[in-house]
Amino acid sequence: MQHEFLLYGANGYTGELIARHAMQYKLLPILAGRRKEQIAPLAAKLGLPYRIFDMNDGGALLAALKEVKAVIHAAGPFEYTAKPMVLACLLTGTHYLDINGSIEVFEMIKQYDASAKKAGVMLLPGAGFDVVPTDCIALQLKNLLPNAVRLQLAFATTGGSLSHGTATTMTDKLGEGGAERKDGKIVKVPLGKKGMWVDFGPKQLFVMSIPWGDVSTAWFTTGIPNIETYTGVAKKTFTLLKLQWLFNWVLRRSSIRKIIKNKINRQPAGPADEQRTNARSLVWGQVINEDGKTAIVRMSAPEGYTLTTHSALIIVQKILNGNFSPGYQTPASAYGENLVMEIPGVNREVIE
Repeated sequence: MQHEFLLYGANGYTGELIARHAMQYKLLPILAGRRKEQIAPLAAKLGLPYRIFDMNDGGALLAALKEVKAVIHAAGPFEYTAKPMVLACLLTGTHYLDINGSIEVFEMIKQYDASAKKAGVMLLPGAGFDVVPTDCIALQLKNLLPNAVRLQLAFATTGGSLSHGTATTMTDKLGEGGAERKDGKIVKVPLGKKGMWVDFGPKQLFVMSIPWGDVSTAWFTTGIPNIETYTGVAKKTFTLLKLQWLFNWVLRRSSIRKIIKNKINRQPAGPADEQRTNARSLVWGQVINEDGKTAIVRMSAPEGYTLTTHSALIIVQKILNGNFSPGYQTPASAYGENLVMEIPGVNREVIE
């Protein structure tokens, strides 16, 4: 078997999970990152080659990408790391995947669609929990109700927790507010502007609106002009956020964010294997047309980091087998509404 893809950020929590499970898909990545003291022992344990370089070292980045057909970019925060990796992939003809979930990053990468088509390269950000399950539900709902004008997507996790990388990315967005799509345009709104109870199937949970990646990607996938995204929270958190205008300015201060990040770094790197195994992700989507007709799809899936591990490897396997569409893609635009059903442990139902 050839080492056909680069896994950059293999020393991160999710990157290590992807490295550990790659053999399950008969894939042999080249592990890469900045920290030799973390990458080298993992590579030795898994019997894989590795490369150590900083992404700011353009020569080393280009040299590493020339060795492979694709990269899974797993080193955030993607607001800073996605663009240099995308540009390097366009220069070397390397397919690009990442596990990002940021609206701004999706919108930025989308701008390179024409360049990617010219280079014969696929750019597919959001190849993990952000946004594979929600993107597949969005497309399924569009197919169920083609004239839908409004899309709502919600997710919640039972029994899971955050990795350092996810928590750090969220800290960098503290005090920045939310976003939704209105009449085809992304508009800024307060975080938690809306809240509602959702029947996820196994249980009813309260959710509030957040700026999830689908505000960008579901529009690309479906063309539905009004999109809202929600996540499960405690009702008291939602109530507290109604006062956020009083303290958002404090949360935007770098000194406050630094204190929070130091606290994050003292926690475990992410959920333990047993915790991930016992946790579940619940996903729900609803579309509405002008006449008020609705369609609902709900899903039960593995915990988010587990799902990300499988979905990223499934997608990179497809690419290496020649199954890809050049240019900017979302998971469902490239591989259809049933992509998510290839992930072990996913159950889905349509509610009439």
